[in-house]
Formats: sequence, C-alpha cells, structure tokens
Amino acid sequence: MTRNNGLLAISRYCINVGMQQTQSFGFVLEDLDLGLNFGFGLDLDLTFDVLDLVLDLGAISKTAVAPLERVKLLLQTQDVNQKISQSKKYKGFGDCLVRCIREEGTISLWRGNWANVLRYFPTQALNFAFKERYQQMFANYDPVINPYKFFAGNLFAGGMAGATGLFFVYPLDFARTRLGVDIGKSVSERQFKGMNDCIAKIYKTDGIQGLYRGFSISVAGIFVYRAFYFGGYDAGKRFMFGDNPNPSILYRFLFAQFVTSSSEFLAYPLDTIRRRLMMQSGRGDIIYRGTIDCARKIAVTEGFTAFFKGNLSNIYRSVGSSLVLVLYDEFKRYMFLAGQASYAK
Repeated sequence: MTRNNGLLAISRYCINVGMQQTQSFGFVLEDLDLGLNFGFGLDLDLTFDVLDLVLDLGAISKTAVAPLERVKLLLQTQDVNQKISQSKKYKGFGDCLVRCIREEGTISLWRGNWANVLRYFPTQALNFAFKERYQQMFANYDPVINPYKFFAGNLFAGGMAGATGLFFVYPLDFARTRLGVDIGKSVSERQFKGMNDCIAKIYKTDGIQGLYRGFSISVAGIFVYRAFYFGGYDAGKRFMFGDNPNPSILYRFLFAQFVTSSSEFLAYPLDTIRRRLMMQSGRGDIIYRGTIDCARKIAVTEGFTAFFKGNLSNIYRSVGSSLVLVLYDEFKRYMFLAGQASYAK
C-alpha cells in the first residue's frame, strides 16, 4: 500500500497535531483510543496499514460521488455566483448535471475533488481520534442504566469531535467549495487554476480571515451534523442491535444510511449559509454582513426552500459517509480481534 503513503502521513501528522493541541484544552490524547492497540501490544505499523486501506476506500467513495458533490455546491451557491447570470441559473439536479457535461466537459464534474480527498484524510483521522476521547469524557455511562445520558453524551462527543477537527482542515474545505463552483471549460475562463492558486489568491486579497470565512456557522453546522452522525450511530447501534456483537454489515449500512441522511438534512440549512459566506471571499462588493444577515436575506429573497437547494444530490452523496461509518466499525473489530490474537501469543 504505497500509493497513498503521503496522504496517510498527513493523517498521522494530524493525529499528532491533535494530541499536541488538546493539551491546551485540559487533556492529553495519551493513547489515542482509536483501536490502534487496544492495550494488546499490537504492531502500529500493521494498524496504519489497515487504516490506510480504510482511508483508501473512503477516498474512492469520495471520488465516486464527486459529481454529486459539485452539483450540490453549484445549486447551493448559484444565486451569489458571479459567473451564473439570472438567465443561466440551473433548474435543478438533472439540468445542472447535464449542463455541466455539455458546457464544461465530463471531467469538470470532478473539479475540486483533489482538495476534497486531501481534506478527507486528516478530517477522518482527527474526527475519529477526538471522538473516542470525547466519548470517554462525556459519554461514559452505562447504556442500560443511563440510556438518555449515554445518548446525549454520544451526541455531544460527536459534535465536539467534528468542531475540533474542522479548525485544522477548514482552508481545504474552503478551497474545495470555491473550486467546485468555479465555472469555465478552460483554465483561462475560470477564476482559479487549482487548489494552491485558490488559497494563494484569497489569502492575498482577504488574508487568513478570507480562508476562514463562514467558520463560525460551519462549527455550528458540523456540531449538529457530527453529533447525529457519530453520536446517533454509536448510541443508536446499542438500541437497534442490543447485545448482538456483530450484526450484519447490510443492517449496519442501512442504519448508517438513515443516520447520515438525517444528520445532513438537519445541518443542511447551516451548510447552505456557510457556502454562501465562502463565496464572498475575494469579492469587492459585500453580499452578506454576517451569518444572521445571510440567513435573513436567503429567507426573505429566496424563500425557506432555498436553504435546501441541492439537498437531493446530497442525499445521493451520503452513501459514501454511511460506508465510512461501517468500515470504521469493521476496522475497530478487526484490530480488537488481531490484538487479542497478538496478546494470546
């Protein structure tokens, strides 16, 4: 597994950064209870080989659904996209998909995907690392004796994990959004030549705050999403499958799909607001004065349904996120069994 060694190194680096940064929050991720050793003396090189495989599959799923992601972004932001005039607005999912292929070429559906994949690796490493520790802090309850505290603790742990990890990868998330909505068949027609060019240009015109525009509402959105994505899945498994240690992958996937779709639906209006705020970076005119102003203008001028533009594409895209949850479960189970075997020797 050598082709993604660089990306896996980024994940390792981000885990180490997470360990160092959390010291200032009053705790230290001493052992990273991510299933890396389970106290059984398991070889960490083997562990990261398996993690590499899991991340590979996640990156493949991201690439597979990249066209859906770009359609979603275009529909979400077309009302503030300077390159989309009133007469050229997309009418919906199908119209957007067909026109992207016809006007910009099929390969344009993957525009910004590299930034998304690059963001994905450290995001998952940080999210899962922080989630395990936050669960120990806030969800350390017996699900039978204190089911409601257990559920609420898992929701809070999942939200905190997502919000903490977002800080480290937000510029990549920003670049992915701006590249995804950059319209033009040739490079000369587009605003940015690539990820590095996007980050450099925005930094030059707006400074670091330009790359973090929309961060506050993003934290709120990721907290809602990750709270139900992580917490809902972890706590829900206990209620759905009870003491069954190994329910079928199909059942877990269907449950994960339900959790993922529900999480994204609840957080989608906040995601729309943050994407709109991202579009303001690098512009001379002021569209929105802030989060509240953005939400108010969308509601007044476009209606409540505007907060859910592109949501259909998002539901289709959520299959990849569901797959990640199930794969991570399998990863932990494998590491636990491998650790027991190592300990028995």
